[in-house]
Amino acid sequence: MKAAPRWLLGLGLAAGIALALVYREHLDAAALTDWVTAAGPAGPLIFMGLYAIATLFFLPGSLLTLAGGALFGPVWGTLWNLTGATLGAVLAFLVARYLAADWVQARAGGLLKRLMQGVTAEGWRFVAFTRLVPVFPFNLLNYALGLTRIPFLPYLLATAIGMVPGAIAYTWLGYAGREAAGGGEGLIQKGLIALALLAALAFLPRLVARLRQAPWLAQAGVQVPQTPSGSTPTPPATSRLTVTTPKAATSSASSPTTAEQ
Repeated sequence: MKAAPRWLLGLGLAAGIALALVYREHLDAAALTDWVTAAGPAGPLIFMGLYAIATLFFLPGSLLTLAGGALFGPVWGTLWNLTGATLGAVLAFLVARYLAADWVQARAGGLLKRLMQGVTAEGWRFVAFTRLVPVFPFNLLNYALGLTRIPFLPYLLATAIGMVPGAIAYTWLGYAGREAAGGGEGLIQKGLIALALLAALAFLPRLVARLRQAPWLAQAGVQVPQTPSGSTPTPPATSRLTVTTPKAATSSASSPTTAEQ
């Protein structure tokens, strides 16, 4: 009897995901925009609810983010987009943890077990890294993280903060598209800002990868450069290691003689 609610929730979720995947090609952004606009003051609440449901059922969040920028502008659009995406990520995380976290933890072994231990050890740092550098699909990652032992509050904060750059970029892109379609003023400036934001977002994974290494990969068996505990990993500087001044060489050569004396 205790397993019945989990089975019902799992079957309902699977059915919802299946329907969403079948009908995802029929999503109409224009109809969504008209519907939210017609809701008046309740429009932002409806939009955030739809965003959360879309995240839960593997619907494309980028389409909703662009629609949010077109509907609410760059400031409020970013806020509503970020709130809806975070709410959906939290729901997927909690559902996965309720349905299958204990089962997966009990049966995980080998590489999967080491990987999950590494992810759990990294905690919020891993979550923030994957939000800033979208290595895995956003919707799938929400469920996968729910199967680990990452605490809820660090997951929530790292998710909300880590998604800010992407939310700003795509919201502005949707806003700029609306202005271009409506013939608004300053189209060139808004378009250049949109391109700059997208370029910065595309460069962000490389920047984050250079700023820090990923210890969780080492725990999973992937060889990465090791650094002393508590230190900040830095990129290798070959010139700094190979260049030795005559003064340094003389000092190093004379030190044993001094010790012997």
